[in-house]
Formats: sequence, structure tokens, C-alpha cells
Amino acid sequence: MSITSAPSSTTTPVVISVSASVLWLVGAAMAALTLYYFIGIDQGAVSVFGNDTHVHEFVHDARHFLGFPCH
Repeated sequence: MSITSAPSSTTTPVVISVSASVLWLVGAAMAALTLYYFIGIDQGAVSVFGNDTHVHEFVHDARHFLGFPCH
């Protein structure tokens, strides 16, 4: 009876240059800050998009779930 081992697979790491890493980091930070603004800070009445676009109402329940006061 011979014992065979499971086939091994080798993985190669993804190499990203420093400049590409910085671009990804800046993009992720901008996306996070934008999301934070819409969920945590935007109150509707003082929205940067004016009174016609009520982003506040779309994320209202998420604001309360995450602990942000809005009333």
C-alpha cells in the first residue's frame, strides 16, 4: 500500500508597485470619506447637493443602526 500526498499548488504573490499602492490607498480613503459624509454627516437641509436630493432619507435607517444621531 503506497501513500500518496495531495497535489500541492503553489501560489505566487501579486506584486504592486509603490505608486499603484498609493493610488489605491488614496482612492479607498476618498471612497471611505465620501461614504462617511453621506451616512454620518449629511443632514439633508445643509446637503452639498441642495434640498432637492435627499441622500439623508436613503441612509436614514443606516444612520441610526450605526449610532449617528440625526433628529
